[in-house]
Amino acid sequence: MWARLTPPAQPKNGPEKSRGSGPVRTTPIALVRRKNLAVWSSVFPRPSLEEVKFSTRTESVYEYLATRGASFFHDIVEGTKLLRSQVEESLAELVAYGLITSDSFTGLRALLTPSSRKTRAAARHKHRQPAYDMASAGRWSILPGTADILSAVATASRPPANSRSNVSRFQSSSAIPAETKEAVARILLQRYGVVFKRLLEREGIALPWRDLLRVYHRLEARGEIRGGRFVAGISGEQFALTEAVGLVRSIRRAPAKDNMISVSAADPLNLAGIITPGPRVTAHTANRVLYGDGAPVAALESGETRFLVEMSRTLEWQAKAALLRKATPPVLRSYLSRRA
Repeated sequence: MWARLTPPAQPKNGPEKSRGSGPVRTTPIALVRRKNLAVWSSVFPRPSLEEVKFSTRTESVYEYLATRGASFFHDIVEGTKLLRSQVEESLAELVAYGLITSDSFTGLRALLTPSSRKTRAAARHKHRQPAYDMASAGRWSILPGTADILSAVATASRPPANSRSNVSRFQSSSAIPAETKEAVARILLQRYGVVFKRLLEREGIALPWRDLLRVYHRLEARGEIRGGRFVAGISGEQFALTEAVGLVRSIRRAPAKDNMISVSAADPLNLAGIITPGPRVTAHTANRVLYGDGAPVAALESGETRFLVEMSRTLEWQAKAALLRKATPPVLRSYLSRRA
């Protein structure tokens, strides 16, 4: 299933400018197994009451979903007496706040498709239903764990001034069950192979490292994982799966192959500036990171290429082509090899 798990960032201009968390196209969407939704929902911070400020139409859509439960798009339109476009905008606002989801990915694709493209597609295919239509998105429902936030917004248009300072965007880690902490610790081990504190900057979860550390110490005492120093230049304790230790050693002994691999900056492999020196690369789908033999060497950000290591003019040209994933003609490739 899909949903937004990270809360909207607080704007720098103050809470009065915080209404609306931006369009869905700029919303970080997580793909999770439905059976693991309760685990991830409990360890990610939830939006605070001062961040949730809905329009009147969006409150109407929420109240309908809270009363009727999971509902189809047509039922929401008929139940709220709003226009289809207004209901679609309200659903997009609730998605951007990380409060609702739908049964299928069609709803997400429909929200991502611009209205102009839908209009042109409808004009070309008068007797066909658009491929990504809200009507075929399945049921829309409120995510578990957000009903308390939304009910507070619905019952009180604005929290008391003296209670705003008591609203925290991060839940207490003591409220997270021990089984959930161990499940997250094991998932991180399976995801990275080697886990240390700095990796949590990439995850953005509200579970502190000290809680994970207790779990890893317990797993190490059982002999299920290994503790030690596996990644150079990283301070603090590190833990690894047994099979990951052998893989890391084999990679260290393997000769360099001068391979360049370009990945999207939104990919989980974007660890530039987190476990490697230098600035971070914004996790946006249009940005890219170039890896040379596993280390970040260049980045494409806002349409501009930035080199993270020193390169010759020839290698810089090859790096730019690799970032854009452009194939080099054989004649030019042989010329560049002679120049290098």
